[in-house]
Amino acid sequence: MTDPITERVDDPDAARESGRRKMEWARQHMPICESLREDFEANQPFAGEVVGMAMHVEAKTAILAELLAAGGAEVAITGCNPLSTHDDVSVALDAVEGVTSYAEREVDDEEYYAAIEAVIQHEPTITVDDGMDLVAAIHEDYPELIDSIVGGCEETTTGVHRLRAMDADGELAYPMFAVNDTPMKRLFDNVHGTGESSLASIAMTTNLSWAGKTVVVAGYGHCGKGVAMKASGQNANVVVTEVEPRRALEAHMEGYDVMPMDEAAAVGDVFITTTGNRDVVVEEHFEEMGDGVLLANAGHFDVEIDLDALSDLAVDSYEARDGVQAYELEDGRRLNVLAEGRLVNLATPIALGHPVEVMDQSFGVQAVCVRELVESGDEYEAGVHDVPDVLDKEVAEIKLEAEGVAFDELTETQEEYMGSWQHGT
Repeated sequence: MTDPITERVDDPDAARESGRRKMEWARQHMPICESLREDFEANQPFAGEVVGMAMHVEAKTAILAELLAAGGAEVAITGCNPLSTHDDVSVALDAVEGVTSYAEREVDDEEYYAAIEAVIQHEPTITVDDGMDLVAAIHEDYPELIDSIVGGCEETTTGVHRLRAMDADGELAYPMFAVNDTPMKRLFDNVHGTGESSLASIAMTTNLSWAGKTVVVAGYGHCGKGVAMKASGQNANVVVTEVEPRRALEAHMEGYDVMPMDEAAAVGDVFITTTGNRDVVVEEHFEEMGDGVLLANAGHFDVEIDLDALSDLAVDSYEARDGVQAYELEDGRRLNVLAEGRLVNLATPIALGHPVEVMDQSFGVQAVCVRELVESGDEYEAGVHDVPDVLDKEVAEIKLEAEGVAFDELTETQEEYMGSWQHGT
């Protein structure tokens, strides 16, 4: 049985103080979660519920876990990536009343899944997942718990893809909200969050400039759009690769060069994958790349860059910088992989994840979705569900109020007009 993180670190007092400082900084810039906290503390909507979480355990995530505990839940949390946990934050979170944290950085696969099992041992009634590993483990290994689970929420694109595939196979046994697909997540977290945090993490890890470089963005979904937009804004030349014709056309009409990866491999200085699929950058691409290229992944799993093939091609491999592994090929070219091909915005040694304000929005949606499951979970059948639009708008309105931004409302006449089919020419 995996012990909580506090029992596995050398100096828990120092770690707790450091983690708490990070959490307090995040809290100052998370007005949505603070507004919801006031309501949750007063009304205790989660009393009697056990929330199992598998997330990137850093300061913003800690505020969400603390928020759910403040609303009366027992919270058990672990990581959803072996390299994304901030151990000091995990220790600080473990000290919060009602929260047990098992998350630890740099664990192997066995330790990673043991921590997920430790969360499941709390017998969650609600799951909050990032990548679907927790949901998969419950269905595969602990199906006896499913009848007592009200539902869950999924944070990220890859997790929603997995859930939809599971649902299509008739294997998803309880309702899940596709938090990733709702506007307050997709339009801000995926675009601005992924774009800004990925580029910032790469720049800080390498100490290299974007200006004048050719950045190849694989995939032009919302995350890819954000990476392309932010890279262009920092004076990089952007190339987009895509398999979906409409997205390829969209990238073309938004001013980016669009070409197959077979061609992009020869011209790129930096490659950033954002597809959620595997084998996006493979052996034939490595063979075309120039000396010194950077290879980074902003998708959830470490399968987009074929590191096994790269290792086979290399005659030498060494750590060029913290978080950068150089692979030297037989002809002397060096290809540099960041964060072992894992989520570059969360897995480099200095990665901080998405900006605080962005995650406030996403975690606000998570929190109101948990509230919806507690209040109305029996109204949802097993399967993947869109986040109710009224909840998404609630989070947007809290954010606008916090920013001091006023906006218009429809008049009764306008509402009647928009709801009628009888107004013609």
